[in-house]
Amino acid sequence: MEGPVSRDPLTEALRTSMLPTHVGHEIWPASASELHNYHAAHALILLTADMSHLLVLVFVIEAVVHTVNAVGAAAINDLIWTAVNLLPIATSEEAKKKKKLQVDYLKVRGELNATSSQDEFAKWAKLRRQHDKLLEQLEAAKKNQEAARATFDKYLTAARLILTRAPQYIIPFWYGKEAMFWLPYGWFPYWAEWLISFPRAPLGSVSIASWQLACTGMVTLIGELVTGIGGLVAAMGRKQEVKEKQGKRMEEPVKAESEKKEL
Repeated sequence: MEGPVSRDPLTEALRTSMLPTHVGHEIWPASASELHNYHAAHALILLTADMSHLLVLVFVIEAVVHTVNAVGAAAINDLIWTAVNLLPIATSEEAKKKKKLQVDYLKVRGELNATSSQDEFAKWAKLRRQHDKLLEQLEAAKKNQEAARATFDKYLTAARLILTRAPQYIIPFWYGKEAMFWLPYGWFPYWAEWLISFPRAPLGSVSIASWQLACTGMVTLIGELVTGIGGLVAAMGRKQEVKEKQGKRMEEPVKAESEKKEL
C-alpha cells in the first residue's frame, strides 16, 4: 500500500515559514532559490485554499449519509413519495382514482350488507354486480400503484447511492494526493504526521481520508448529542404529564368529600 509522500523543499518552505513576511523594495529574498521558494509557496497557499470547498463537501456528504441512516431509507422514500403525489403527475392521478374507487366500493358494500337477498333480490343482485366490478377495478388500481411505487423506490435508491455513497469513495480516491490543509510545523511527531497524511497526501498535511474520518466522527457525535437531548426533553415531558395526572387524581377525592359535606 502506498504511504504518504515525503516532504519536498517547497512544502518545507511553506510549513517552516522560512519566507519573507512581505515583498517590497526594502525586504526581498536574499537569493534566487529563496525567491523561487517564495513564489512556489505562495502558489501552494492558494492551492490549499482552493481545497476549502472539498472540506465542506465531504462534511455535507457525511452529514447526509448519517441522516439517511438515522431516519431510515424507507421513511425517506415514503415522505418523498407523498410529496411527489401532490404534483400533477400520472402517479398522483392514479392515487386519486384509487381513493375514489375505495370510497365508492365502501359505499356499495355498505348498501349491499344492508340489503336482504331474499326480500329485495333484484336490488341485491344489482348491488352485488357493482360491488364485484368496483372490487376488480380497485385491485387493478392497487397493483398499478404498487408497481409504480416499486419503480419509484428503485430509481430513488439508485439516485441516493449515486449522490451519497459513490462520492464517499470517488472523492477520496480522486483527491488522495492533495493536501486539504497543513499541520503546524513541529507540533506532531513523525508517526502522527504519517497517519494523518495517509494514504497518499504530502507528509505533514491532512489527507482527505483523514478529514472524512474526522467528519464521520463529528457527525456521529452531533447526532448522538441531538438524540440524547431529544430523549431527555421527551422524558421530562412525560414526567410532567404523569405529575399532572397524579395531581388530578388527588384532587378528585378532595372535591367529592367537600361536596358530601355541603350536602
